[in-house]
Amino acid sequence: MLATVNEVLVKIDDFVWGIPLIVLILAVGIFLTIRLRGLQVTKLPLAVKNMFANDSEGEDGEVSSFGALCTALSATIGTGNIVGVATAIVSGGPGALFWMWMAAIVGTATKYAECLLAIKYRVVAEDGHIIGGPFYYIENGMGKKWKWLAKIFAFFGVGVGLLGIGTFTQINGITSAVNNFFDPANGWTVEILGRNYSWTVIIAGIILTICVALVIIGGIQRISGVAQVVVPFMAIIYVVFAALILIFNFDKIPGAFVTIVESAFGLRAAAGGALGAMMMAMQKGIARGIFSNEAGLGSAPIAAAAVKTDEPAKQGLVSMLGTVIDTLIICTMTGLSIVITGAWDMGLEGVAVTTKAFQLGLPFPEEVASFVLMLCLVFFAFTTILGWDYYSEKCLEYLVGEKTGIVKGYRWLYIFCVFIGPFMTVSAVWTIADIFNGLMAIPNLIALVALSGVVVAETKQYLEKFVGNIAGE
Repeated sequence: MLATVNEVLVKIDDFVWGIPLIVLILAVGIFLTIRLRGLQVTKLPLAVKNMFANDSEGEDGEVSSFGALCTALSATIGTGNIVGVATAIVSGGPGALFWMWMAAIVGTATKYAECLLAIKYRVVAEDGHIIGGPFYYIENGMGKKWKWLAKIFAFFGVGVGLLGIGTFTQINGITSAVNNFFDPANGWTVEILGRNYSWTVIIAGIILTICVALVIIGGIQRISGVAQVVVPFMAIIYVVFAALILIFNFDKIPGAFVTIVESAFGLRAAAGGALGAMMMAMQKGIARGIFSNEAGLGSAPIAAAAVKTDEPAKQGLVSMLGTVIDTLIICTMTGLSIVITGAWDMGLEGVAVTTKAFQLGLPFPEEVASFVLMLCLVFFAFTTILGWDYYSEKCLEYLVGEKTGIVKGYRWLYIFCVFIGPFMTVSAVWTIADIFNGLMAIPNLIALVALSGVVVAETKQYLEKFVGNIAGE
């Protein structure tokens, strides 16, 4: 029965993440990159400057640009950076990392556009709090006749939070990491529904569920407060240890890049299998890249909408840094570590791949490397669970209006999904997440193309006002 369910999920996933969606995601990113004249590269220094600028000039808004970026990163920096990269490379080969880069480079323009639109079309609720995101720039930007598309986005947004990025994948990654460290041989197990689980999985799952409940029930202020403390601290720790792997294996980096590029174009596949290998690398790389940085998914705009600023383009520049930090820095360091150490080709799965890479690449006892990775994964995934509760609640609020009873009931359902997450199989978990990601991205990408003229106009106006005209205009 379980095998049949997995087979059905894989077929659905292959259809959703087939060539059409891959082409659409890349095409929208390339289209916006061209229309914005490579803004994600030429204006990168300005984006960094704006990130630390004073945002108090805006009359509307609830958080600073840096606060919104941290909130968005709390939802993006998670298992996608540690487990997702490993899963992509194991399934699609080292070349998956190359396509992850390509998707991120053009996806940075996509992230800029969607967060700009979130500010421009945000609304103020009756109680004074700010609401914004793809559902509002679809409805208010494209027109009321497109409200059905906005509702489709919101529906899939709830699904991604409840059954995809927000719950199953994160708690599954956490408990797997804890289990691999404390009970790798599964010496202490208990049978549940016909399957044996380590007590470490059960205990970790219960503790995390309680912690999630305590934060989520406290509302967005508590979520934001926890995320802004934990994410920067743990991101720095992870980057430092990943950098150590690259430093101690510096001589292997050139060879790793060669392997990645050759694999990306199927040059390492057997005769006649080059195209298939290339398509597999593209599919897994782009899917995991979107899972990790969420460019084009429409999630980051929900956090960006609450920023204290009157300049949509300014926040767009700051928000696009999320893709740079998440994929081009953190995912790259994870991927290179896995390729350099050869951990991707050892018959391992999920977090065990990255754990093995840390054990092989760091000049420390295996227990130390495993503990550091486990700690990073636990905190990254924990904050992602919190961030996606906020995103999916906003999507639900758009669908049902300000019915607080429904939203509160949803929080408990969300907590329940976190609780059962450890008992989902790894393959099924990631497949479900991929499906909802793809379905959520489609309405958002349609809106970005339709409103690209607005993005270009806002960008031109901002750059003329503050930093001079776009080159060549």
